[in-house]
Amino acid sequence: MDCIFCKIIKGEIPSTKVYEDEHVYAFKDINPMAPVHILVIPKEHICCANKVDETNSIYVAKIFEAIPKIAADAGLEGGYRIISNCGPDADQTVLHLHFHILGGKKLSARLV
Repeated sequence: MDCIFCKIIKGEIPSTKVYEDEHVYAFKDINPMAPVHILVIPKEHICCANKVDETNSIYVAKIFEAIPKIAADAGLEGGYRIISNCGPDADQTVLHLHFHILGGKKLSARLV
């Protein structure tokens, strides 16, 4: 498999890790769209939200259990946004399920 996020999890590609546990890996985005921009990914390869099912949904649950910890550690006391893109029309550029945590400033209500 030639998945960049799987390679990051394995340590084959460097990243700035901010959180890791048995199910979840989180790291700073290399092209931040906000003062704080963290990617949160499952340690199991799931290509996108369309492929979440009863066999792997535990990873999504664990991600959402970890997000408040990650956000607190990043100092996002005033709030933050969570985004997940699914498919080419949503501009999903890496085919590994991931969630963007964006914050560190007042974010626009406009998404597009």
